[in-house]
Amino acid sequence: MGVIEKLISLVFGGGRNAVKETAEVFRENAEAGAQRAMDVQVAAMKGFSAEFRQAGRGRFDRFMDGMNRLPRPAMALGCLGLFVSAMANPVWFAERMAGIALVPEPLWWLLGVVVSFYFGARHQAKGQEFQRAIATSIASVPQVVENIQDVRALKSEEGNAETANPADALHDNPALRDWQRARAG
Repeated sequence: MGVIEKLISLVFGGGRNAVKETAEVFRENAEAGAQRAMDVQVAAMKGFSAEFRQAGRGRFDRFMDGMNRLPRPAMALGCLGLFVSAMANPVWFAERMAGIALVPEPLWWLLGVVVSFYFGARHQAKGQEFQRAIATSIASVPQVVENIQDVRALKSEEGNAETANPADALHDNPALRDWQRARAG
């Protein structure tokens, strides 16, 4: 039991595995790593459950939590609703968008500040670009008013076209008159 036994005891130790311990210095023990990951997951789940536990929270707290979850979905659904309204009733949509083009600059700034602070985003002001865009939109006020009048005129023409005599439309269309002559003749 001499030298070889002492050498093996030195490498593998008395009931220990020196090779395993040395290898774990360079490479993680997979089983121990999995156990640590599970402990982290369990701790996170306990933290989440404590955060959302309703015991001890009043109706007001629960109501405010619900209100804080509404703005993002409401804004997303509102944008989709604008697309639908543009397709369903273009005249109504054009009138509303023309009105939005006339909103003054300070109100846009106020809206930007409220929205950015509400969502916790950093508000970056691009003053010169924004003022240029506002100046352009203010300069286009007469054009917007004219567009609204044109849209309303189209709407009234649609109403008149539905009540007008269909025979009158035949006299306004030269191709249709030629076709009728060729058919009759």
